[in-house]
Amino acid sequence: MRRPDTVPAAFPALSLRRALKLPLWAALLLAVGAGIVLDAAFPDRDWWALAPVGVLLMLLALLGRGPWTGLLVGLVGGLAFWLTHIFWITLYLGAVPWLALGGLQSIFFAVGLALTAVVLSSGPRVWPTRLGRLGVVPIVVAGLWTAREAISAVWPYGGFAWGRVALSQSESPLGSLVGWVGLSGLSFLVVFVAALVLQLLREPLALPAPESPPRLGWGASAPLWQSTLVVAAITALLVVPAFPIVESGTARLAAVQGASDAGLFAQNEPGQILNDHASATLPLIGEPVDFVVWPENASDIDPTRSTDAARVADYISTAMDAPLITGTITLQDGTYYNSSLLWKSGEGAVDIYDKVHPVPFAEYMPDRAFWRPFAPDLIDLIGRDYGIGTRDNIFDIDGIMAGIAICFDIADDQLVHEMIDDHAEIILAQTNNADFGYTDESVQQLAIARLRAMETGRTVVNISTVGTSAIITPDGATLDQLPVWEPGSMVQTVPLSATVTPAMEVGRGLEWLLSGLGLAGFLLCVRHARTRRTPVSGARKVPKPRGLGTVYSLGR
Repeated sequence: MRRPDTVPAAFPALSLRRALKLPLWAALLLAVGAGIVLDAAFPDRDWWALAPVGVLLMLLALLGRGPWTGLLVGLVGGLAFWLTHIFWITLYLGAVPWLALGGLQSIFFAVGLALTAVVLSSGPRVWPTRLGRLGVVPIVVAGLWTAREAISAVWPYGGFAWGRVALSQSESPLGSLVGWVGLSGLSFLVVFVAALVLQLLREPLALPAPESPPRLGWGASAPLWQSTLVVAAITALLVVPAFPIVESGTARLAAVQGASDAGLFAQNEPGQILNDHASATLPLIGEPVDFVVWPENASDIDPTRSTDAARVADYISTAMDAPLITGTITLQDGTYYNSSLLWKSGEGAVDIYDKVHPVPFAEYMPDRAFWRPFAPDLIDLIGRDYGIGTRDNIFDIDGIMAGIAICFDIADDQLVHEMIDDHAEIILAQTNNADFGYTDESVQQLAIARLRAMETGRTVVNISTVGTSAIITPDGATLDQLPVWEPGSMVQTVPLSATVTPAMEVGRGLEWLLSGLGLAGFLLCVRHARTRRTPVSGARKVPKPRGLGTVYSLGR
């Protein structure tokens, strides 16, 4: 019997499926394109529909690859994505931090895709039924992607929870799914759709037996049922309604953006940033509000240690007849902290939150002695290490329970779960984006804040020193927004809620489950590969139900 590679050209779709296995040079080029396409799904371009396309192209580049060439493809694709996605780091810090962080994240990316290459190669043989190929294999692939995102979000040094596929969907119709499944669950679903499409493209054709004329089998109608399955999967995701949020009340707030250059290398007179925010607040005097919120580092002089700064904070609180929540740098027991203060006139700081997730290599230098020889000038720029906070991230603002997130805290899943567990009714996300100018960084962070609003069912006030500042309601809508690098304020009545969404109720258990499915599936594929020798390429004849001819599988 002739091998499939000698089948007459009467079956052009067979050639299409053989073409899915690219030579290595073409796979590397495709991985570069896939990384750039995936980045385009994120803000600022925000072409969210490209997220599954980018993932699909990345998976397509893995077909026919073993773990080592899969690692290479993943590294190249990861560099293309990460060095594009976080290019904003270079604005003030230059190329070394950009290459270091992008390179580290690309290594995680590469390892994840190396494991995925094994699953794409062995999975269809481990689960040879159509349900296995189209159901189990995409689940395992999406689970591995979720596991890689989960690990890199927490390790090393607290991780870097940027660039998760879910974060591309903040403006997408799929965004509301985070209220049900959380960020990790949304990443899983997007990657699952991409992996399902890939597996449909790989489905074998129904070929006639050589001694028989062509007959009509299920393969002849493959494009129809394949398209139907993809449309059905996407439709199923789109028709899921947002989780209903019940208001527990309202709050009227003022969020102030001072448009201060509070960057790492900014040259300001002491008190200039505090003065900018006080000046931007003065036009609001007489507005009835429950509280005033300023950004991270809005008071460049600590009111708990400076009489002059305390006098300014007292004046604002008295004039507005409301508590002031402001960011500053505190010194406690010999350690500096990036802190948020709940300040009341005549009482001072009645509560303090110290940032739990300071950014490594920016707000503190981990293992300074080890890293300094690599880039002493850059390492020495971080002359002061901020401590890791241990206080809870909740303020009781005269009966309004507010979750506090300072800058990168909003990307930390655990901290978000903790504030909801402590009954937060609103989230105040204070940040300082001055180091990144007009780059994509601030809108990428706003996308995280928007998804957190839908995930938690809470209003999120994303207030920055320079922008992008916005108030996001629990349905993900923008209630108010300020232009970047312009002083201004947002005064709005916003909904409060005590609703616990499924994503918050389940906690991070779903992330563990999905990651576990991916890793368990990978281990089964490894075991299968070790216990049964399989051809690296070519084709083999596999059984098919009677009356439907002969089906040839194209291997990897």
